[in-house]
Amino acid sequence: MDTSADLPRHRAIVAVDIAGSTERTNSVRTQLRSVLFQLLEAAFLAGGIARKHRDPLLDRGDGALCFVRPVDQAPKALLLTAVVPALTDLLTRHAESHPELAFRLRVAVHAGEVHRDSRGPYGEDVDIACRLVDAAELKRRLRETTEPLVLAVSQEIHRAVVRHGYPGVERSAFTRAVQIKLGDERLRGWLFTPEASRPKQTLSA
Repeated sequence: MDTSADLPRHRAIVAVDIAGSTERTNSVRTQLRSVLFQLLEAAFLAGGIARKHRDPLLDRGDGALCFVRPVDQAPKALLLTAVVPALTDLLTRHAESHPELAFRLRVAVHAGEVHRDSRGPYGEDVDIACRLVDAAELKRRLRETTEPLVLAVSQEIHRAVVRHGYPGVERSAFTRAVQIKLGDERLRGWLFTPEASRPKQTLSA
C-alpha cells in the first residue's frame, strides 16, 4: 500500500501579514489583498524563484503563506538575500506611486514539514511560521521603524542560513528577540529590519 500521499513534504515557508489592515474599510482591503499577491509574485520572480518551484500562494485574509519547494534553483538563503529585499523595494515603489494604498508588512521565514489535504496545507511547521509573523515583538519592531517591512526568521532558518554568513546574509543584522509558544513549548526567533544591514553613517567634526 502506497502511503506516500499521507507523508509531509519539506518546504521553506514565508508568512506575510499586512500591518494595520483592521483599520481599513473592506473596499480598501479588497484592493490591498490584490496588490499584496501581485507584489509577492513579483518579489519571488525578481529573487529568482520561479512559480514552478513554489506551491500556489495561500490566502490568510490580510496576509498570505508561501511555500517554496526544496529544489536546487530555490535555496533558502535566496529568500533572505533576494526575495525579501525585492519585496522591500516593491513596497516602497508601490507606496510612492499609490500613497492612498500604501501598506507595510510583517514577514516570517521558516522551513519544515508541511502536510496537505483537500482544505490546504497544515502542520506544526505551518503553525510556527504563523506564530512568528503574529509575534508581539515583530509588531513592536514595525511600530519602531519607518521601513516597509520587518522580518523574523525561525531558529531553524537562523541555524541553517543566517549564522553561517553566506554571501548577502549579514549575521549581525539579526537579533534574538522573538519568543513564541507552541503548545507547552517555547520557541525563539530572530528579528531583522532592512536598515540594520545598511552602512552606518559616521559623524565628522
